[in-house]
Amino acid sequence: MGTLLCDFFFVIMSFLHYRKFAGNHIVQTQLMNDLLVGTRVSVMLVQKIQDFQRIHLKTSSSPTWQSMCGLLSIFTKFLSDDDLLQTIQSTSGLAVILFIKAMFHPPEKIPDLISSLLLRSVDCTSIPDWFLNCCRSLCGTDVSQSTLLFLCQGTLTMLDWQNGNMGLSGEALLLNIVHVLFTLSSQIKESTLELFLSRILASWTNSAIHVLESSSPSLKDNLNGNSSIVRRLLEYVYTHWEHPLDALRHQTKIIFRNILQMHRLAKGKSDSEAPGLAADRFICDLAESLLRLEWHVKGKYACLGCLVDYIGIGHILALAKTIPSQILEVMGDQSLVPYASDLLETMFRNHKSHLKSQAVDSTWIDEWHETWVSPLLFILCEGNLDQKSYVIDYYLPKLLNCSPESLSYMVKILQTSADAKTGSYNSRGALGALMACLRTARAHGHLQSATDAWRNLVSSARIKQGLIHQHCQVRIDTLGLLCESNRSTEVVSMEEMQWIQFFITYNLNNQSPGVRQQICSLLKKLFCRIQESSQVLYKLEQSRAKHEPENELTKQHPAVSLQQYKNFMSSLCSRLFEALFPGSSYPTRFSALTILGAIAEVFPIPEGQVQTVYQLSHDIDVGRFQTLMECFTSTFEEVKILAFDLLMKLPKTVVQFQDSEKLRGLFEAALELSSSTKPYDCVTASYLLNFLIWQDALPSSLSAYLKTQQAACGDGDKSAIVVERNTLMVIQCLLGNLEEEVAQAENSLLQAAASFPLYGRVHCITGALQRLSLNNLRLVSEWRPVVEKLLLMSYRLSAVVSPVIQSSSPEGLIPMDTDSESASRLQTILSEIQPRDTNDYFTQAKILKQRDSFDLEDLNASVPNIGASAEIKGKERKTCDVTAQMVLVCCWRSMKEVALLLGTLCQLLPVQSVPESSNGLLTVEQVKEIGDYFKQHLLQSRHRGAFELAYTGFVKLTEILNRCPNVSLQKLPEQWLWNVLEEVKCSDPSSKLCATRRSAGIPFYIQALLASEPKKGKMDLLKITMKELITLAGPTDDSKSTVPQVHALNILRALFRDTRLGENIIPYVADGAKAAILGFTSPVWAVRNSSTLLFSTLITRIFGVKRGKDELSKKNRMTGSEFFSRFPELYPFLLQQLEAVASTVDSDTGELNRHPSMFLLLLVLGRLYPSPMDGTYSALSMAPFIPFIMRCGRSPVYRSREMAARALVPFVMVDEIPTTIRTLLAKLPNCTDQCFRQNHIHGTLLQVFHLLQACTDSKYRLNTYFQQELADVAVCTRAKLWLAERQNPCLVTRAVYVDILFLLTRCLDKPTKGTQPAVDHLGFWEDVRRIISGSELVTGFPYTFTVPGLPQYLQSLTKLAITTVWAEAAQAGEQAAAIPISFSQLLESSFPEVRLLTLDALLERFSTAASGLGEKGLPPLLCNMGGTFLMLAMKENHPECFCKILKILHCMDPSEWLPQTEHCIHLTAKEFLIWTMDIASNERSEVQSVALRLASRVIAHHLQTCEENRDSVAPTLKRWVQLVAASCREHLPTESRLAAAEALTSTTPFLLTSPRPVLGLQDTLCLWRCVLTLLQSEEQVVRDAATGTVVTAMSQGNTCPSTEFAFCQVDASIALTLALAVLCDLLQQWDQLAPGLPVLLGWLLGEGDDFVAHVESTHQVEDYLFEKTEVNFWAETLIFVKYLSEHLFRLLSKSSCHPLSPESLHHLRRTASEQGHLLSQLFRELPPAAEFLKTVEFTRLRIQEERTSACLRLLALLEGKEKEDTPVLSASDSPAEGNQFTLARTETTR
Repeated sequence: MGTLLCDFFFVIMSFLHYRKFAGNHIVQTQLMNDLLVGTRVSVMLVQKIQDFQRIHLKTSSSPTWQSMCGLLSIFTKFLSDDDLLQTIQSTSGLAVILFIKAMFHPPEKIPDLISSLLLRSVDCTSIPDWFLNCCRSLCGTDVSQSTLLFLCQGTLTMLDWQNGNMGLSGEALLLNIVHVLFTLSSQIKESTLELFLSRILASWTNSAIHVLESSSPSLKDNLNGNSSIVRRLLEYVYTHWEHPLDALRHQTKIIFRNILQMHRLAKGKSDSEAPGLAADRFICDLAESLLRLEWHVKGKYACLGCLVDYIGIGHILALAKTIPSQILEVMGDQSLVPYASDLLETMFRNHKSHLKSQAVDSTWIDEWHETWVSPLLFILCEGNLDQKSYVIDYYLPKLLNCSPESLSYMVKILQTSADAKTGSYNSRGALGALMACLRTARAHGHLQSATDAWRNLVSSARIKQGLIHQHCQVRIDTLGLLCESNRSTEVVSMEEMQWIQFFITYNLNNQSPGVRQQICSLLKKLFCRIQESSQVLYKLEQSRAKHEPENELTKQHPAVSLQQYKNFMSSLCSRLFEALFPGSSYPTRFSALTILGAIAEVFPIPEGQVQTVYQLSHDIDVGRFQTLMECFTSTFEEVKILAFDLLMKLPKTVVQFQDSEKLRGLFEAALELSSSTKPYDCVTASYLLNFLIWQDALPSSLSAYLKTQQAACGDGDKSAIVVERNTLMVIQCLLGNLEEEVAQAENSLLQAAASFPLYGRVHCITGALQRLSLNNLRLVSEWRPVVEKLLLMSYRLSAVVSPVIQSSSPEGLIPMDTDSESASRLQTILSEIQPRDTNDYFTQAKILKQRDSFDLEDLNASVPNIGASAEIKGKERKTCDVTAQMVLVCCWRSMKEVALLLGTLCQLLPVQSVPESSNGLLTVEQVKEIGDYFKQHLLQSRHRGAFELAYTGFVKLTEILNRCPNVSLQKLPEQWLWNVLEEVKCSDPSSKLCATRRSAGIPFYIQALLASEPKKGKMDLLKITMKELITLAGPTDDSKSTVPQVHALNILRALFRDTRLGENIIPYVADGAKAAILGFTSPVWAVRNSSTLLFSTLITRIFGVKRGKDELSKKNRMTGSEFFSRFPELYPFLLQQLEAVASTVDSDTGELNRHPSMFLLLLVLGRLYPSPMDGTYSALSMAPFIPFIMRCGRSPVYRSREMAARALVPFVMVDEIPTTIRTLLAKLPNCTDQCFRQNHIHGTLLQVFHLLQACTDSKYRLNTYFQQELADVAVCTRAKLWLAERQNPCLVTRAVYVDILFLLTRCLDKPTKGTQPAVDHLGFWEDVRRIISGSELVTGFPYTFTVPGLPQYLQSLTKLAITTVWAEAAQAGEQAAAIPISFSQLLESSFPEVRLLTLDALLERFSTAASGLGEKGLPPLLCNMGGTFLMLAMKENHPECFCKILKILHCMDPSEWLPQTEHCIHLTAKEFLIWTMDIASNERSEVQSVALRLASRVIAHHLQTCEENRDSVAPTLKRWVQLVAASCREHLPTESRLAAAEALTSTTPFLLTSPRPVLGLQDTLCLWRCVLTLLQSEEQVVRDAATGTVVTAMSQGNTCPSTEFAFCQVDASIALTLALAVLCDLLQQWDQLAPGLPVLLGWLLGEGDDFVAHVESTHQVEDYLFEKTEVNFWAETLIFVKYLSEHLFRLLSKSSCHPLSPESLHHLRRTASEQGHLLSQLFRELPPAAEFLKTVEFTRLRIQEERTSACLRLLALLEGKEKEDTPVLSASDSPAEGNQFTLARTETTR
């Protein structure tokens, strides 16, 4: 034993030399780990050997004793060394206490010794010398916080606390430990130490529980619920239960649970007696205080859960019966959902066991269902979208796991409701709730099988409705029900597969990324089920037993199921490939390719004896391969990635090239795209080149770039070498082209930007390198010169473009103008910025001709300095367009690509550790050069795009350097950091560092250096940097320090925003906030600006990201105790700053003192709020702030007074609000006072107003005591009533006082039971009536708008008047006649503010009544007001008021007011309709859309009432049709198209589906075309509105048989085909097939889009870089063509008669044939590989080709030449000949 310890002692000593390797992070980290392991081994060794009681008998010369003393000394040093990792310090703390326990004698004195160490009161004369020698650093008074903390941990862990073994001294030690921990809690701010502290406190509560089991009465008194220690523990819990660290929040839960246990033991109760403590005062108060807290407090949930476990749910339900509903209500907030669902689970499980234990029969389940299931069903049917989603995901599975038998109860209720509540686009309805329940039940194994579920619980029709429901989540849940199962080998039934195919048809084109991901994920689960169940089926087929068990797997022969699987997968893949048709949308392509990729992944190529039911490669033919290749042309990179990955998953036998000509054309197309001026073209080129590289399909001509290819190929893995060889050849080819282009760009950057921007080549090089494993290269000797050339070319390219990027104004810097005068002015500007802009072409402005483009020869003549630009070797002169944006894009994208290339090289290439190393490709010098490049670029670039992306590359470099074993490289980041900090400190206005643009790239540079520092270390670089920056950011009187201060503030902002620094940055938040607040007072604008930005970032860092529209939402607030305990330095600072501001805010001389920092101070304080749980004895009380905030309300600045009022509210406890209001009201002057300031009055009134508003929002509003308090406030308010009357000349203060009266009327309008409101408030209402009667609303206004505060006063007075009218109108009898003002008087006011507020109030009542949500309908006061609104409409000239009047008329029943038009406004009903349509034609969009809705409502009324009205309105219908059609255009605002959809829906039964059409066929078809157009709108809300029209159309008596989805809420995707089905059916019903068919064929052919003109414009106009046109990314032309042609085929096949005349048929045939010939000619004119080089034109021609061929097939059917229904779209339809560049295939003729 002694020898072993001696040896171990020397090993530990050797570790002390680790500081010699301080510069080498890797070695240092390794040594730290060894040190930690060594310390742990020593602890374990001493713990294992029990015979230590004899150690103290040994002499001091004993080797064992010496070893123990030496180890104790070393561990003490480790414990006190703050440079070590904290885990080492923590373990050393355990070791020190363990060694003391083993060595110190007598053991009874150990607690006293440790107490003296912790309290820093060691008596050195009473302790042994050996202890003093070993632990001298622990015996002083200057022991560090971390040392004390880990000593506490060691004491709690290593001493025996069981059964009170240490006696009273142990109890005293326990109390001393907790007091030390409380002290440390207020001092420690480092996040890791805070975490340690929370764990140690939790450990202390565990130890306290052990001691309490057999403790003295005094300890029980010290640890019961009413003791100061427990109060301090609770305060710690309340302060830290919302801490950002999850682990720390978890510890607070443990501490709270242990507090309850400690209280039980202190009261002498056993575990079984714990529920009886529910009546205990401490427990009652705790439960009530927790329930009083707002539900946004996350800590509330865990603590309530502990209480439920402790005392049972019964006591909680007695206090708050609706608590299940309350918790479910907050589950719409994602951040609260996990906490809420865990609490609910705890509660309902506890409730179930409680009811079950007390029940004598099964009726208890009904009470349980009523309590927990009924609120859930209400949420599922009526809750908002997020709420339902989270309840289904989190709560429902837990409920079903607890009570699976509840499923049948839920399904029974939902089935009953599903017929009545089908849902809509914004509501799932009962059908959605049903599907969600079934899906969850099946996924968790609560359903036997899906087939049983459908047979017993839900019909097949319901499943189909769910799959195409208008609400996306209903579709997802129904799909989930089909795909998910708790058994991965459950066989997929034939019915399920049919439904999946039905789902796929209509759900690929979904705009929501989340929905797309869910669809793909669920289908992948289905494919996994198919794959795994197929393996079981194969085994069953191979070894079928004689007696087959009755198993679901064997209900049919396995071979039948396997064949069904193959057919299903093949059919599914066919549908997915068909979805990749020309012009298909991004969502469709993304979904189809993702699902195909999942199929390729789940069904791999079989190896060995493994059988697979399906292989995707068997279904890939030439056409489908070609389709995948064309996906590279998508402008969305995700589509390119998915297509590339899918192609790479296919075997090479499927994708091989055989035509060298087409191969060469494809490679040349890729090279051409790599120099395109469109940024996305180079991405296409990159994927094309990578595909050719990996498929070994490069032209043979490229082999000239590789000299040693033959030698290389015969060695090693052939495929890897081929890829490497191909990559090298392509990079060398690209590099050669890039060299030529850079040389030309050096002569003329303008020419390069316009003709061959350089970034594309670099992008392709980077893309090729990223896909190659650069650590295992075989052709190292070939790669070295290429890498060297790449680096040189990167620097050279950067030198060409950097002058623009580093210009002081890169966005607009291009010397071009159109006249000599402007050019001379520009010349002056250029000379001023010359020091920054050194490129040649900046030295002289050039004059352009008056046209969009310039010729290079003209450019030579006018600008001699760019003369060389026209000389381009190997290229002919041409006219090129150039704009400032093109130059800028060329430059910043080039810089971006260079940065990414360099970052990639550093990240992927091995570095030569020594110069002669054979495997490394980058030398140390090259790495340093790259670092210097990034430094120069980041510190001097001005363009954000350039330096942000350079930052990405630089981060890759710094990460590599920190992991590099080379010490000189390891130290580079640290050296760069010191250099840049020194440069920042010394910077002045002449510095090259950019002081504008938020310091441009400087913060990014420092961010990259600090973020790459190892997080497990001590973060020394961060600490030193933050200290330097905070010093620089502080206020200074030296004007030379302004620029460094600005830089420091900007850098701090970037560091506080960086999430990678995590909690390590929190200790500096307080200092950062001080710097920001003090910087805001600087006289220099740049400093104030940077301070504001820093302050904004700190607010977000402290209070979290804003999660709602409410700026001061409680989700983004913090209790005062939590805030000041986390940032205690801010308490005195904020208080001192606020006191300084408040003391001079309103000088007696009347001098204006704005106090800039007041704004920031009040902004911080306004985000704090007092918690009912805050301790009363806290040293960080919020009370001292209140008088200063109140005084800030006297500020002469209006905004400051308002902010002071908002900031005051959170500082006043809710129950103290009435008292505070009365105090404030008492400060207001009386009407007899002579000297007062309106600013003071206004500030005080604002504070009263905001406090009163807090009352109205409070949950205590209906409390009887609270109502009485408010009645007292009303009495005080009446004493100062003169402030609301004309005696007060200031309209601003009068307005606020009127607002206060308005709030009081809201508070006092609903008294509690047993009170007499009429008696209590009669005087108050009389005062209100008197104020209104004497106000300017009644007597008239002597003011104009120049009077300050008039609009505000008008609005306040009007709100009070409206409230009074409603209140008086609600009273019956003669009192109603006492109304001081009527709505008619308000509506006749000359001020639009008054009219607008009145109309808003009336519109709310009318719309509620119209929607049927109102309980009693319209009040009598509003009846018969139609004439009033008609007259108002005629004379109203304020747009918003006019719009509101039209909306009210639209809400009212036309039969009430339409007959009055002639009497009131002297217009007949028809003339009124014409007047409405005039407005809809001429007004701006909002009024236009409301007028269109109103006109449609009037038309529907006319058509619905009687035949005479129908005939009278018929002539005006044509104009209405034109209005609707004009409102459906894609470029119009959403509101216009929504109005058109609503107009169509309201008139559908009369105009679209009527058995006897009112309109002519052309107009009727025009309306149907509008419906189809809206169904293809890009905006979801418009499509959903148009779907309503289709649902209405399907649900009429004569159209119900047309489809199987009548009365169902369907999605727009299927609504499109349903609308066409209804239309075709109606054409037959109307007997209008002959005249209607040519129109529908015109739709099919696209006659509305002038195709020929479109083609001609394509040849004439080239796309500009940033040209934006109206593009619909959702609509798919060929889907519409497919649906229309299918329905026409079906219609014509069923039609017995010949619908078209021979002449008409011949005309249509000729038109379609001519278009076909034109298409053939245009296809021949396209270049080779046109699908890549001319993608837009090629796609347009393909779409028109499909349109034409569909039309021709229909015409052939009509001529009797085609007898069967031919599908329109398939991957094998003949494409353009120029498109067939891939596999050898049978050429098809046109």
